[in-house]
Amino acid sequence: MKDRAWDKLIQGLPIVLAGPILRHVTAESVTVWVALKQPAEVELTIYETADRGTVLGTSVLQGRYPTVALGKSLHVVAVTAKSEGNYLNSDRLYAYDLRFSFDDPQQSPKTLQQALQSLDFPTVSISYFAHQKPTFVLPPRRLEDLRIVQGSCRKPHGGGYDALPILDSLIEDRAAQPQYRPHQLFLTGDQIYGDDVAEPFLWVASPLGDALLGWEEKLPVGWREPDDVEYYTPQQLPFGRRAEVATTQAGFTAGLHNKRGKVNSHLLSLGEYYACYLLAWSPTCWLMQIPPGRQISDRRQISRRWDREARALRQFIHTLWKVRRALANVATYAIFDDHDVSDDWNLNRAWCLRVLGRPLGRRTVQNALLAYAMFQAWGNTPEQFTAGQSGAELLTAAADWSSSGGTDTVAYDRIARYVGMPLIDAQTNLPTFIEDGAVLILKRHPEAIAWHYTVRSHCHETIVLDTRTWRGYPIEEKSSAPPMLLCPTAFEQQLRLPLRQSASETQIQVTVAIAPTNVFHLQAIDWIHHWQLRRNNVFATDVGDAWNINLEALAQLLVTLFEQRRQVVVLSGDIHYSSMVRLTRESNLGESNSVLAQLTCSALKNEETLTRIVHTRLKDWLLPERMRHWNGWSNPPKMVEHSAPQSRRDPDSRPSHPPDWNCTLEWISRQNARTPSFGNDVTWLISPRKQVSSKRQWLQFLYFWRSRLVQEGREAIGRNNLALVQFRLAETSHSYTAIQDIYWFSTWHPTRIVYSRFESHLAYHPSSPDKA
Repeated sequence: MKDRAWDKLIQGLPIVLAGPILRHVTAESVTVWVALKQPAEVELTIYETADRGTVLGTSVLQGRYPTVALGKSLHVVAVTAKSEGNYLNSDRLYAYDLRFSFDDPQQSPKTLQQALQSLDFPTVSISYFAHQKPTFVLPPRRLEDLRIVQGSCRKPHGGGYDALPILDSLIEDRAAQPQYRPHQLFLTGDQIYGDDVAEPFLWVASPLGDALLGWEEKLPVGWREPDDVEYYTPQQLPFGRRAEVATTQAGFTAGLHNKRGKVNSHLLSLGEYYACYLLAWSPTCWLMQIPPGRQISDRRQISRRWDREARALRQFIHTLWKVRRALANVATYAIFDDHDVSDDWNLNRAWCLRVLGRPLGRRTVQNALLAYAMFQAWGNTPEQFTAGQSGAELLTAAADWSSSGGTDTVAYDRIARYVGMPLIDAQTNLPTFIEDGAVLILKRHPEAIAWHYTVRSHCHETIVLDTRTWRGYPIEEKSSAPPMLLCPTAFEQQLRLPLRQSASETQIQVTVAIAPTNVFHLQAIDWIHHWQLRRNNVFATDVGDAWNINLEALAQLLVTLFEQRRQVVVLSGDIHYSSMVRLTRESNLGESNSVLAQLTCSALKNEETLTRIVHTRLKDWLLPERMRHWNGWSNPPKMVEHSAPQSRRDPDSRPSHPPDWNCTLEWISRQNARTPSFGNDVTWLISPRKQVSSKRQWLQFLYFWRSRLVQEGREAIGRNNLALVQFRLAETSHSYTAIQDIYWFSTWHPTRIVYSRFESHLAYHPSSPDKA
């Protein structure tokens, strides 16, 4: 479409393009993120409520902040209301409202509800109450009352129904009950996909991004700037035809090994990454109907693929209103994984050299990180974006870059500094590495924003790890060797320091660590990874992204966690199935024994054939998970698995002295699926034209594969899902049990939500011998 047509479409949109999204919440401050189509000063007011949230009370917190101009028609802000003596309590509901003031004296201020509406959007629901204000509740004082939701991996055209709208049903079901509402949402990676983008998605996102910016980015395609490159606009690199430029010119690895379809529509420009967030979080910017495939191509294969992806996107869009309402009503925290930039991002040193050594690769990574900072990181750590901090400098640089139409090289370099882009060697044009202990790390500017952070409440702490930009790459090994996911400096900054800071806070009853990639995998995945590593085929299956592929790094993680904590809960995603495993560590040095429970939740929307098989009893029958055992040493950290072939072939891999500790890993069985109180009412799930007849629904019972008998596996959930994490206190032992309820869409009743429960006690109990 022509620029004027897009401008006209944007003019007809509501003032609010996406949001509001409730972000960082404490007793002293509340942060709300919102994206607008025009500049404004945004005022946030927090209200007390009465009568189970139905009646608004007096205002208790206020704050205001101007939007940042990311483009001509894209202005974002994470506005924080801070306490001036009034503190929020953990046992009651609060509501909030936004007020938008404009420079134009002819334009009167707008309330949030007014700014959400337009002729095309006459009614927008972001509240569960008649007063139409979003509401929230702080984490409780007692751990047994805490409700944490987690999810990861949400690809708009991925297989199956989007599970994130289930969060809206969870909140709505208990909206007036603060002790039962979800208190926090943690999105643990792949909130967007820079690679593996559907062609209809890029068909919308690319021109939308240009229209929001008000200018077309000149993308450098070539080998070395400024001489050996040509510049192309996003529209000159059309959807469905980007595989060559993404793989050869940018260096991305998602399209290797005959997987060109993964990068045919790879995001490249800043506007595309901005638009991707808006399209993932709000129905507002889906401006046009996606055309049928026959209007796109005469080739049958291409048109059929287009129609298949378009159907998936229409279903995704249909439930976006529930996603928007849910995100407005629960404190939301996020951390990136690789797809927020591109598949395999910083996987190993070979990837860094391949991608960051090319101008288009560097530009795309920087665009992705700037978009992440504006749409995710600002709300995670609003204190980093206050005056005088690196985040505030980044906001100014982002606005300057856009106002110059992408020509202000000083602003561009400042963006690179503050998002932590690796420094480039002027002679080799390759990223610079520096030594950190026994590993190499990417060199960045010391003023770069910290992506990791810690969230604390009265009863728990959550330490969110950045395992992408602080990796340690082995010095003496080949460039494709698996890295440490945290280098020595990162272990100190991201784990030891926050653990020490809260060691004296006796009210904290559990430590939660967010590790975007799994600490422990299914045994079969480990076998595949080691096999691919021997073949040097590391990009095909993300070899190096799991902690247990590098046992020295895994041992360091366990030693660091258990130095100051005896009970640790790890939340992770990435792997497209959900599960629970329990690691017990028994000390041989007279120290207290320890327990780590890993609660994995993935994917929100990206189920695949393999994960659907893992979901079933077929996996249990053919390849059940066994207990696994390791010997471990603390100084230096090292682990050796009892049955590992390498340890049998190479006795020197074991230290000469007896192990300092032993640990055992066991998989927790999932319980039979149950139907929640809201599980039968899913009329919102499928658009009216896609509703199947009741007769056809009953026919599902005839499909053996979809039957409950087959689908009630015992080890993992491989269907799209969302997790609710709780803790139960045992009255006799005064110890806690971690509970993870995984909500998913039933196959035997295709329009019913069910949940499967996993439970693991956090107190140390010796594991029973493996019966297998």
